[in-house]
Amino acid sequence: MAVKKESHVVLTVHVTDRLKKVPPVQKTLSQFGDVIRTRLGIHEVGKDYSSPEGILILDIVNEAKAHQLQKTLNKLQGIETKLVVFKH
Repeated sequence: MAVKKESHVVLTVHVTDRLKKVPPVQKTLSQFGDVIRTRLGIHEVGKDYSSPEGILILDIVNEAKAHQLQKTLNKLQGIETKLVVFKH
């Protein structure tokens, strides 16, 4: 009997002006926390520098909820998202 595999759902989020945008993004992510399996934040840093932009990579366990999260994040100014779904 073949076992049906779940899709791998990855939502990438580009955040401009991180210091100002983080609170509403964090609030939204907390609302969807039950479906975020993994969250990775990336931004460029140096000795005297921290990039004002950043990227979040989210591993989501529910494709329908991922679409809802994407729609919610896209309503925020300065946020751009891309959703990738790997079907098996």
